[in-house]
Amino acid sequence: MEDKIIVYRTYYNPIEANIVKGRLEDSDIPCFLTDENVATIQPLYNQAIGGVKLNVFERDVTRINELLAEEENNIEVDNEIPTEDKVICDSCGSDNVSYGQATKNRFSWWVTILSIILFVYPFKANNCYHCYNCGHEFK
Repeated sequence: MEDKIIVYRTYYNPIEANIVKGRLEDSDIPCFLTDENVATIQPLYNQAIGGVKLNVFERDVTRINELLAEEENNIEVDNEIPTEDKVICDSCGSDNVSYGQATKNRFSWWVTILSIILFVYPFKANNCYHCYNCGHEFK
């Protein structure tokens, strides 16, 4: 039987990706990261490359889900992190969302016009929530 390697999850923080990779390796689950070097050396390329990808064997997905869910529950109990503070994507319902610089409507019209007049790079960018699963941006 052929084992298929899949991208289990994408991270835009290489440190977080390495923490999860370490958890899986401690549990004897084989995995590896791709695009980690680019994301670490040039963080501005994260959105272009799609972030750091955690690759696992498809046969291990249920075991990984159980392991990570168990650890997340333990962390939430220990640190008393409220789950209602998580932002959920309007489009796909994922909680893999963070707040940062917009990629689609990055600059407002007045910043663009002023930048053209002054011959400078736009100095103020719009911020919004960005879903890393579907790419949807919202306020």
